[in-house]
Formats: sequence, structure tokens, C-alpha cells
Amino acid sequence: MTETISATARFFSELRIWLTGFLGLGSDSGWISALLLIGVLICSVAGYYLSIMVLRVVAVIVEKTETDWDDDLINAPLLRGISLLTPAIIAEWLMPYCFRNPGNISATLHLVASFYIIAVSIYAINTFLDNLLNAFSKRHRFKPFAVKGIFQMVKLIIIGIGIIIGLSLIIGKSPIAILTALGASAAILMLVFKDTILGLVASVQLTANKMLHKGDWIIVPKHNANGEVIDISLTTVKIRNWDNSVTTIPPYSLVSESFQNYQAMRRSKARRVCRSIYIDINSVRFLSAEELVNLEKRGLLIGEEREGEHPNLRLFREYMERWLHNHPKVRTDQLYMVRQMEPTTSGLPLEFYFFLSEVRWKEFEHLQSDIFDHIYASAPLFGLIIFQAPTGRDISSR
Repeated sequence: MTETISATARFFSELRIWLTGFLGLGSDSGWISALLLIGVLICSVAGYYLSIMVLRVVAVIVEKTETDWDDDLINAPLLRGISLLTPAIIAEWLMPYCFRNPGNISATLHLVASFYIIAVSIYAINTFLDNLLNAFSKRHRFKPFAVKGIFQMVKLIIIGIGIIIGLSLIIGKSPIAILTALGASAAILMLVFKDTILGLVASVQLTANKMLHKGDWIIVPKHNANGEVIDISLTTVKIRNWDNSVTTIPPYSLVSESFQNYQAMRRSKARRVCRSIYIDINSVRFLSAEELVNLEKRGLLIGEEREGEHPNLRLFREYMERWLHNHPKVRTDQLYMVRQMEPTTSGLPLEFYFFLSEVRWKEFEHLQSDIFDHIYASAPLFGLIIFQAPTGRDISSR
């Protein structure tokens, strides 16, 4: 590196001497420095186009590789950002040799080039981070993780570092000195960036504890949210409700408050049904031998249930449990039962508790309705009456 600097210094010194003799000007003439600057500008432009040619070759190589990662990470915006760095680096490297006695002009050009390098570097790094985030989003195994907020925070840190370096160039102080001054103002910074800091911490907690992923179905009663998570960022979690409205919630609300996540149910392929029908208690009775025979002919009883006296409600419960056990969509590896609840003024609640293997909403509701259609139709065969409040038609018929 030292040899390269020495060689460059010798080259510019000899070039200055040659231009002085060729043009007949003094070695300290501003025209000589201007000509050298024009040469540096030409070199910068040539370097820019040369970098574009090289990066086009890189793009072709990336396109032909079998893996998809390089296609996602190395794209046109990133290559453009890298190519924009080339002229600034060349200018920053060669400009100091254009002036025999560096002054205000040299310092100003150096400052402008430095700011340009900082800005383009931030652009290139943030573009790479965007590409990396998009690559994660495309991979099925990474898609559920809430990493968008973490990437946004990293981008903010990079921009902050760039601003601190820029300030250090303007005021002529070390970046560490600026960081020390900012440390003294930590309380104010904490207040200004409170939501951002809380959002980052919440995003890390949500991801590390696997509490929330993109695509999860969640219910947040306090915010009237009931739908699918469509985006998790540093400061917001967006939920598309089932009525197609969108609810926006701060991530730290999901950490500090409770919410219900149905994703485990989706993964288990077992969705619970827990519903009750109300039986008119006056219809609960013992069945006669003839009624038992009719039920057996219909296949609603097994042979041993004909022996002795049996309440129709018990037979109905046992039949429904057998029927649920034989249903192809009922998960028999999960708990299923038909049980009595405490009587109410509306009748005797008979609760049906079981799990279905269908978890998609529409299909689940149709299947659940079909099962309860069968329940409603089967109850009268056992002499049971399903209770409902009397209507005007019931009263007028009496």
C-alpha cells in the first residue's frame, strides 16, 4: 500500500513538472492544478464505466449459477450502488496529489467526496439488507420469522453511523467524541426513540419466543383485531381482519398484553368444536321396548342397550359418541365426548366436545354444520325435544 502511494505521488510530481515545462507556467500555478483535477475527473468517469462493465459480467455469472441466493442478494440496485462508489473512491484517492499546497479548495473537494462516499455506502449497504430481507421472505423456512423489524433497526443504526461520521468531518472531531456527547444525552434519545426501541425489543422477543409469525391467525380483543398477520415491522404489526379491514398494533402491545394465536391449531390439523344444544327436560324419559326395537332397526342402538330400562338421553349420548368416533373427519386421537351441563331455565345443555381434522374456516364451518344437522335430526328419534323459546306461532296454535 505504501509503495502504491509513493508511486502515485511520483507520477503526479513528474506529470506536474512536464505540464509546467510544456505550458510554460509556474509549478504552483492554479491552471496546473485545474488540469490535474480534470485528469482525475476523466479517470473517475473511466473507472465508473469500467466498474459497470465488470459488474455486468458479475451479473451474468450470478444469473447462470444454480443457487437462487446470489440472484436475490446481488441485483441491479446493489450493483448500481457499488458502481457509484468507484468514481468517488478514485477521486478521493487522487485529488490530494493535484495541489502543491492544499488549501480551502482541496479541503472542500475532499469534504464533498467524503460525503458522497458515505451516502453511497449507506445506500449500498441498505440495499443489500433489503435484498437479504427479501431473500428471507421468499424462503418458506424463514418466512414466518418476524425479522423485518430487526432489519429496519440495523438500517437505522447504519444511517446513524453515517450521520455521525459526516458530523465528525464537518466539525473536525473524532466520531468517538460525538458518540460520547450523545451518551450524555441518552435520556433525551431514549424519549425521542422510545417507540423504536420498544419495537425492536418486542420484535426480538416475538421472534425468539416464536410468539408471532407472518401469516398467523391471531385475536387481540383489546384492539378488536381478529385476522391474519400480514406484516411485522419495527413499529407496527398489521393484521388483516376477516372483514378485510386492517388493524395496526404496536409490537410491544403484543408482548405486554395477551393475545390468542390459532397457528398451533392450524399446524396440529385439529380444530375444536365445543357447542351445546338445549334439551327440554320434560322430554327425558325411559323408552319402551317397542321404541328400543325401532331404534335398533335404524342402527341407532347396539344389542346390549336393549336390556333393562334406559333413559332416552343416555342412549342418545352414547349413540352420538359412537357416531362421532366413526366420522372420518373427527380426530379420535383427541378428546371427544358428549356430556350434560348444569340445567338452566332454557333447558338441559348437552355439550358436544370434539376436534375436526379440517382447519380451513369455510370448510370447517360447513362440516360443523353438517354434524349438527345430524344431531338435530337424530334427537327426535330418541323422543327428545330440543328446547327453544316459544314464538307467537306456538302460542296461537294452542
